[in-house]
Amino acid sequence: MISCIIVDDEQHAIDVLIHYIGQTPFLQLVKATTNPIEALEMVNTQKIDLVFLDIQMPELSGLDVARTIQGKAKVILTTAYSEFAAEGFDLEVVDYLLKPIPLPRFFKAVQRVLNTVTSSVTATPNEESIEDDYIFVKTELKGKMLKINLRDIDYIEGMKNYVAIYHAGQKTMALLNMKDLEERLPKKYFLRVHKSYIVSVNKIVAIEGNLVVLKNVKAEILLGETYRNSFYDLMKHKLMG
Repeated sequence: MISCIIVDDEQHAIDVLIHYIGQTPFLQLVKATTNPIEALEMVNTQKIDLVFLDIQMPELSGLDVARTIQGKAKVILTTAYSEFAAEGFDLEVVDYLLKPIPLPRFFKAVQRVLNTVTSSVTATPNEESIEDDYIFVKTELKGKMLKINLRDIDYIEGMKNYVAIYHAGQKTMALLNMKDLEERLPKKYFLRVHKSYIVSVNKIVAIEGNLVVLKNVKAEILLGETYRNSFYDLMKHKLMG
């Protein structure tokens, strides 16, 4: 769960972000305030992962606050003025949202935060398990994001601008491409076997010619010629005879 605060001197802008955060399962709102000094104190004394930060405020600008935070929390700048974008990114903020903020654009920004936080937790040299790992995906239903536990994934099928994720007896259509998903998934547990398929290594039960057979999966999953060598390289330490 990503803990966050909102800092803005306009109540309407705060209300919009509160509504959006309420629709995002991995965000937990700790505080919404119009006082940037209060926000700085919270970042310094509590575990705050993310700050939604307005730029133009009367006592202390959002850019000043971002400089003071100095990496103690991730920052997404929110403003009605585009001229501060360059300076904002010089401060290494995660994203820069222009008001009025559309919900899909909000989701894109917070997904970046989630990817950063998840990568820092899972990308360790001694990674042993995917039991507690997960991804959030934007589904074909507008404004809906779904949490999928990695341990539940059987395989993933590429479909032009979508992917179909087969997990725990369900099929979820997600607005992703295979390349991005392949890079996100831990290579120890997921393997690209075809231009259209990624499979869970733990679910493989047999290889029959050019087909990969998965536990409790009836679908025929092809082992593509391009991916055959890398597949057997991964499997060679398990081959007998």
